[in-house]
Amino acid sequence: MQGPGAISRLGEEAKSLGDRAVVLLDRGIHNLLLADVEAALQGHVTAEIWQHGGECSEREIALLVERAKGVGAELLIGAGGGKALDTAKAAARDLSLPVIIVPTIAASDAPCSALAVIYNDDGSVAYDAFLPSNPDLVLVDTALIAKAPARFLAAGIGDALATWYEAESCRQSGAVNCMRMPGLSVAFEIARYCRDTIFEYGAAALAECDADAAGPALERVVEANILLSGIGFESGGVAAAHAIHHGLCELEDVHHNLHGEKVAIGVLAGLKLYGKSEEFERVREFCRSVRLPTRLADIGISEVTEEKLSTVAMRACRPGEIIHNEPMVVSEDMVITALKTLI
Repeated sequence: MQGPGAISRLGEEAKSLGDRAVVLLDRGIHNLLLADVEAALQGHVTAEIWQHGGECSEREIALLVERAKGVGAELLIGAGGGKALDTAKAAARDLSLPVIIVPTIAASDAPCSALAVIYNDDGSVAYDAFLPSNPDLVLVDTALIAKAPARFLAAGIGDALATWYEAESCRQSGAVNCMRMPGLSVAFEIARYCRDTIFEYGAAALAECDADAAGPALERVVEANILLSGIGFESGGVAAAHAIHHGLCELEDVHHNLHGEKVAIGVLAGLKLYGKSEEFERVREFCRSVRLPTRLADIGISEVTEEKLSTVAMRACRPGEIIHNEPMVVSEDMVITALKTLI
């Protein structure tokens, strides 16, 4: 469900899933959103509201599980950014409870997915947790998203940018998708539509976000960032861009950057792996037009060393990693060479 003011529907929608809920609010928006959530739930469900600690880590997931057990929760609700949402989804898995997701930014395709990226407490990526089901409801209030800094929307465009390129790699290689099945043709068309939407509306959506306006371009890009990208990556498959993102997260230099900002670098590096110069130039110009990084320095790696590049490449290319979904063998040296072109 998407539209301005959609959060007012939270209580009536939650009632169909359970009478007692635990709500996990992102610490970054806790004070801003608390009154709206309480008002939406009042008269519909009894709710305990908790503040997220910041990381989607095993420790945070376990804390939420214990809190939910302690109050006899029948439903979990996660509201905020990707890490808070993933924490709620993973805890719902452990509790076998339904979960409602309320993204307050469109910074990634996390909300709709049956996937949680689990981080270590130091901010590095530990592993991807594939969940048994997607959220029961994703409720997207575009008026809230329009009020968030445009940087978050730009990061979501970066994450959505990877969707078609990675799905296309999986289509060519025959790699399975996130359900461990071959992607269907409709999945690849959704991924293509995601790419075409952000290319057409990305810059205009950012301008609307700057004006705190949930205009037509922002509505289209929010749909692409959250729904189209979510379906596209899950049903089409993932590959080099997100593997390189995981490698970049090994460096402390990048921890202040958003997921989609690092993914955008992964997309550009992936195009360099193939030597697709014309497409690389097109995507780089698009990234510049929507305020995404195009150089390693843009994500904090101002001092590039062989050791840092090797760290990224080793993590990206470790056995079983999604970079091996590419339709060619990708080595650590190839990743290092591609990253050097982004200095």
